[in-house]
Amino acid sequence: MACLKDTQIDALYTLEETIAEEIFADAVYPWEVLPKIGDFIIALGNSLPQDIYEKKGENVWIAKSASVCPSACINGPAIIDSDAEIRHCAFIRGNAIVGKGAVVGNSTELKNVILFNKVQVPHYNYVGDSILGFKAHMGAGSITSNVKSDKTLVVVRAGEEQLETGLKKFGAMLGDQVEVGCNSVLNPGTVIGKQANVYPVSMVRGFVPAHSIYKRRGEIADKY
Repeated sequence: MACLKDTQIDALYTLEETIAEEIFADAVYPWEVLPKIGDFIIALGNSLPQDIYEKKGENVWIAKSASVCPSACINGPAIIDSDAEIRHCAFIRGNAIVGKGAVVGNSTELKNVILFNKVQVPHYNYVGDSILGFKAHMGAGSITSNVKSDKTLVVVRAGEEQLETGLKKFGAMLGDQVEVGCNSVLNPGTVIGKQANVYPVSMVRGFVPAHSIYKRRGEIADKY
């Protein structure tokens, strides 16, 4: 039976796979760090070694080994880590950490996010107020919806338990190696456990357990 413990940081993420590991130190649930991302980036950015990272504009640090297309727009605060790839017309609105070897693709938009190392959001994705774990992948056109239609605060539900987050803006928490199918919508407060898969053209709400396959609402199968 799923429970809120399954949505905690240690159940979702390999913290060694992000330059932002320290931001999680005093948190239990990953969404607790969402309001802290901007200030954390500024403090961390100013401490980064200048032989590896170059400061570009106001509060934007880009690793010298990263590849950034000239048509991309990067607003600070932001850190683009080593060997990341920022492709044509990507739009990084600010408060964004893009991990080592991560891909931010064509017309993808990021806002207030942490992308762990090797994350791929490569085609027409919107990722806002979200955290994507190591090697998580969002298929073409899949997005995080980060504000409820009635503008009320987001509640996380797992099994019979629920927890008020106190946040109006909260997209999705994707654990390590999560695969989200094309054109899926992750509704506010969605949490997806490690190595889970989401079928294409899905509308996901609530918690998807680790090592499972989300087929449709009410139909989730074990992978093994």
